[in-house]
Parts: sequence; C-alpha cells; structure tokens
Amino acid sequence: MGIRKGRLALTAGTAFVLTAATVATVLTVSAQTAAAATTTFTPVADTYVQADTASTNYGTSVQITVDSSPQRQMFLRFTVSGVSGTVTSAKLRLRHISGNDGSAAGGTFRAVSNTSWSETGTTWNNKPALDGVSLGSLGSVVANGWYEVDVTSYVTGNGTFSIGASSTNSDGAYYDTRETGADSPQLVVTTGTTPSPSPSTPPPSGDPVLVGAGDIADSGSGDTATAALLDGISGTVFTTGDNVYTNGTASEFSSYYNPTWGRHKARTRPAPGNHDYNTSGATGYYNYFGSVAGPSGQGYYSYDLGNWHVVSLNSNISMSAGSAQETWLRNDLAASGKPCTIAYWHHPLFTSGANHAPSTSTRPLYQALYDYNADVVVWGHNHQYERFAPTNPSGGADSSRGIRSFVAGMGGAGFYGFGTIQPNSQARNSDTWGVLKFTLHANSYDWQFVPQAGKTYNDSGTGTCH
Repeated sequence: MGIRKGRLALTAGTAFVLTAATVATVLTVSAQTAAAATTTFTPVADTYVQADTASTNYGTSVQITVDSSPQRQMFLRFTVSGVSGTVTSAKLRLRHISGNDGSAAGGTFRAVSNTSWSETGTTWNNKPALDGVSLGSLGSVVANGWYEVDVTSYVTGNGTFSIGASSTNSDGAYYDTRETGADSPQLVVTTGTTPSPSPSTPPPSGDPVLVGAGDIADSGSGDTATAALLDGISGTVFTTGDNVYTNGTASEFSSYYNPTWGRHKARTRPAPGNHDYNTSGATGYYNYFGSVAGPSGQGYYSYDLGNWHVVSLNSNISMSAGSAQETWLRNDLAASGKPCTIAYWHHPLFTSGANHAPSTSTRPLYQALYDYNADVVVWGHNHQYERFAPTNPSGGADSSRGIRSFVAGMGGAGFYGFGTIQPNSQARNSDTWGVLKFTLHANSYDWQFVPQAGKTYNDSGTGTCH
C-alpha cells in the first residue's frame, strides 16, 4: 500500500458494524460462537421528582432531569421479555433534549429495588430509594446528544428493572422521555457475541469507524489496557503521536509498542509526536510503521473512509503559512471530494492541560482546515482527555463553521493534571486510560470515549458535517 499524490488509499473494509440503536463493543471470539442478538426496549414508565415541589408528579412531562439546585431525581422502568441466552451487554441510552445548553454532569445512575412505583403517582414525598448497585455516571452532556450507561451488571435477563439517577451538580441535565416517541430512552440488550472481522476482511455493512489515542506505550500497563479495547473494536486505528517512550528508538518500539498496540499495526494510520522525534529524524517511528506513516521526514498524508476525508499531520516540523506541509494541506483539502473531514496530529492548539500549554504554532494547520470547512480535529501531547466545542482558529465559539476538537492523550502514558480551564472546554478526564472512537456516517458522526476495563468515565455525542 503506497502513497500516491500525498494520499494513502484505504478501503471501506475496516468499518465496524453497529446496529441503529447501539454502540456496543464487539468481542473477539471463535467462529463457532453464537451470533449476537440485539433487542431494544423503551420504558414502560419514566418520571422525575423535585424536592421544592415535593407533592407534585411529573410523570407526563416530556423531560426527565437530574439536578442539585433544586434537587431532582429521575426514574425509569423497563420490562425485558423474549430474551434468550446469556446477556453480554445491556446499555441504557438517553438523549439530552434540544434547546438546552447541556450540563457538566449527566448524572449518577443506580439500580432501584422498587419496581412497582407509579409513573403518574410518584412524587418527591413517596419516591423509591436509589438503593441498588451503582451503574456509573455520565460526564458532560450537550443538546441533542445521545449518551450511554452500561447496565450489564444489573440487567441479566428477562424481568422488570428500575433505574434511578441523581446529581450533585447544580447545572441540571435534561433528557427526553417516552412521551417524545422517537427520542425515547432505550435499553439495548445483546445476547451472544459476534466474531470480530479481521482488519482486511470487509464486514457485511455499516459505517466506518476510526478509533485511537496518543501518548501510548512505555514500561507501564496503560497501553496494555487500551490495546485490549482495540481488540474488541474493528475499524481504522489512528494515533496522535508519542507512540512510544521515552525516545522513540527502534528498541522501544519493539519492547513497548509492538506487544500491545503493535498487534493492530496493519490497520493503524499513525501521527508522530515529539518523543518519537527524540531519535534523530524519528527513524524508529518511520522504520516501524513504514510507508503508511507518509514519506519519511514529512509524515503527513491523507486517506478516505466512506464519506470522510482523513488527514494525518506532523506537528514536529514546520507548519507556518506557506510551509511545505501547510501548502500540501491546502492543496489536499481542495482536491478532496468528500463532504466531511477529520484531521489529527500531536500538539494541541487548544488544551487545559497543566503540563503543556497550547501550541500556537499549529494554528496555520487549523486555519487551513477551517477555511475548507473541516469538522473534527484530534490531538495528544497532554496525557488526558478533553473535548472542546466547535471553535474557530482564534479560539472563539463558532457553532456554524467551528471545528470540534479533542485532546486524546490517554493511550497509556502516565496522567497529567489540568491547569486553567480554557474557553469552550466541555469535557475533561485525567484518571482513565481509554480510546476515542468515531463512527463516521454519511453526513454526521458519533464520538465515544471508551474507558479501560474497570473504569466508568465516558463521554459521547453526535455532530453533523458542515
């Protein structure tokens, strides 16, 4: 697979098959394992209660909400029937309402032992207790975004299940109810598992997936945890630099990267970081990845996935306006016939990280992408996760043409803390390794932070192409 005219050809055969109502991890199993069956249930009841209107029932409302000022809790009940076999996944899916600017905290969810509460009779005075097992929490939520809570530990088969949620944040989160119809909450139950297609085998259908992170492999265990996530997610793997520590040597790639993320090397489309360049000319990086990393010494290239144009850039060489890389980028974007564009490189233009300040030298690349109506940019460098609202090159919020950006430096290296929170920062985490997964639809995309095993932090949502 070679570079032609600055573009790397990639087939759509690396897509990940998703059902319309679920974003589920596919487990790698033998071909003899029974195929997965997924059923989506809507609530038979949902409501919320409010402390300062303690005798009021809100069962017919078109929203359910969690808040701490005033105190509000929400409840949902599902009846699961017709499910056979072992439940391998159960996901509660909620859509944050339109017309609200979202919340920094989407709520903390628990099982509820009382399954007989009345939708039209429950008030704050007689509400059921949030007394069951903890099911996790949602981080930042935004208008029109779909969000998931993993409830597999609770929903294990047929039966009636109640789930409640609360919040200690005074910025309330509001979700659509079953009264809204198509945007009703969902309980997506999967039984059995499906073999993961190999990276070279086209799946029968589905939109492409792009998944990855940066700041990955060292002598610790973080890259082992994130590589295990990639084992269960088909699609194209991206990296946002600092693939191996500390100096990007051939020996470090062999000892640290290759045993973990290296098993996905055939489907990886990397970007280099400053630690990769600690070896002169980043020869360890270019020799390890070969031609898929772009021409040695340049390291920028592009490829297409479905309706998306994907650009990998190099923030370790000149990025100034008129430089070879910036000129190539503008020509590449002008030649693309795809309606949607995503780009990634190492040093972030926007970041709240305490260890590394924003890299303003990258602004000409961001400006070129903005000029050509790109949709998403992903970075690394700071060892944490952060999501920014659509932003213009000067850092101002821009809901019409702005690019949504992510710092995805949670690939396995030791965590960094946050300093001053920058404008338009919408979600942050600095204690969970994970990967960032994009499902690339024809004219839109979904993003999902997939956390390491045993952790519950998540962030997900949807966006449309410009």
